Amino acid sequence: MPLLGCISDDFTGGTDLANNLVKSGFRTVQAIGLPDSTAELGDVDALVVALKTRTCPVENAVQESRDAIRWLNAAGCKQFYFKYCSTFDSTPRGNIGPVIEVLLKELDIKYAIACPAFPDNGRTVYRGHLFVYDQLLNESGMRHHPLTPMTDPNIVRVLQAQTRLNVDLIRLDTVRRGETAVRGEFEDRMAGLGTVSITDATSNEDLLVVAAAAKGLKLVTGGSGLALGLGKNFALQPGRGAQPVAARGPGAILAGSCSQRTLKQIAVAGTVFPAFRIEPRQLANEFEQKLNEVADWTKRHLLLSETVLVYTSGTPDEIAANQKILGAERAGRLCEDFLAELAQRIIDYGISRLIIAGGETSGAVVSSLGLNLLRIGPEIDPGVPWTIASGNGRTIALALKSGNFGSEEFFIRAWQHLQTS
Repeated sequence: MPLLGCISDDFTGGTDLANNLVKSGFRTVQAIGLPDSTAELGDVDALVVALKTRTCPVENAVQESRDAIRWLNAAGCKQFYFKYCSTFDSTPRGNIGPVIEVLLKELDIKYAIACPAFPDNGRTVYRGHLFVYDQLLNESGMRHHPLTPMTDPNIVRVLQAQTRLNVDLIRLDTVRRGETAVRGEFEDRMAGLGTVSITDATSNEDLLVVAAAAKGLKLVTGGSGLALGLGKNFALQPGRGAQPVAARGPGAILAGSCSQRTLKQIAVAGTVFPAFRIEPRQLANEFEQKLNEVADWTKRHLLLSETVLVYTSGTPDEIAANQKILGAERAGRLCEDFLAELAQRIIDYGISRLIIAGGETSGAVVSSLGLNLLRIGPEIDPGVPWTIASGNGRTIALALKSGNFGSEEFFIRAWQHLQTS
């Protein structure tokens, strides 16, 4: 019976969370959507249900999250975790606030914390303001995000605009006073009206304090950083949960993220691997033609056991130009559909190792391949593990990378973490 039941609002966020849970001692399985009754979950401590609700209509996000929390509650989980991006990706309408509301209602409680900080990836919160390394959120690359541009770094204000709950702040001063002080702040709020507290945190040590204080909370929300300290609350031994991932043969990288970090990773990888870029405007009238062209190109390189890189990513100016012609929604959908259909074709070419970059892209590709269970393996970079992905009669080594995560050499270094014997 799982101890911790988790809901993630996208697939890469799910593996990010699962990776930190493994480091904290949880044997972890990630399900793509709600597991069906025949799923063999095995002996797990934490179950992550990964949804694709970050940018969908609010009503859909609320309904899918309600279904997930009911399933996890029925499974006997003791504590619950709603995971969203450490850059708080959302719009003024949601979806973070409305989902927190429905989770509180389903669990019949009135209080939760919101802790997006993930210092290992440069995300910190101070005085309620979210930083990406040395930049305020609204000065980082997130201000150009095509779906969730973040223009306000004050996440107390951002979350308050999305919810009828009271949103307040537990400042770093309190966190630095230790677990007892923070727990006291939590307990003071638990008996009141519905409240969500943003928690400051600028270091992993701060996260460990907040995690320890949260032992008595039924619901915690945030990025994946808080997971690093939760294992201790359940007397788990750090690092016991990772599974070895072995894979030989050709590999592919499919990238749809347009984040600055992914663009740098593509530039580095393009000097090592054969690379093919597709623009959304090319797909508007020549979808099948381009699909055939790229699939044939990929097959030729895979026959030589070469790792290939196919991407639809572009710079902010390129994104704006494509969106002006196609509209933002259509441009994004064309890219997701193209990479998803390409994945279906190239999986038949013998690929056993696959990296996908971008949350929306990951959701489209994983769904198209029918993969529904991910067992968490070794970490590549903070927030990104290899997984053993299974479903639809397939088992492959799979890495789902959030657009903003990973070193510039990520696509090159990732393969070194696989066992090949």
